[in-house]
Amino acid sequence: MIPANLKYTKDHEWIRQDGDILTVGVTDFAQEQLTDIVFVELPQVGRALKAHEAACVLESVKSVADVFAPVSGEVVEVNSNLEGAPEKVNQSPYEEGWLFKLKTAAGVSIPNLMDAKAYEAYVADQH
Repeated sequence: MIPANLKYTKDHEWIRQDGDILTVGVTDFAQEQLTDIVFVELPQVGRALKAHEAACVLESVKSVADVFAPVSGEVVEVNSNLEGAPEKVNQSPYEEGWLFKLKTAAGVSIPNLMDAKAYEAYVADQH
């Protein structure tokens, strides 16, 4: 399941852009690789992130994984529902399991992101 309306990184994050606000989460492929997510450490609202900086941490029963900022920006919202229900990342990675929202500088383009078709090919190469 790879929604066509999103963009994707090589680190298996998805990005939904709405003007200068980017919603960031991890892909279905990423949550499958992590298995059961038991804890989500979200970034602080107001935190300034640089592109490719670790923004938050996902802990599963088998490993710990960083989630990276796709571009530089400021965290304007986090999905606080995950604090009590981290399994939402597994159950609904593209809807209820989003992680944080970043506000970018006006006019910032998001380089090096894949569309759904390119990400599908990238994931196929990972197997």
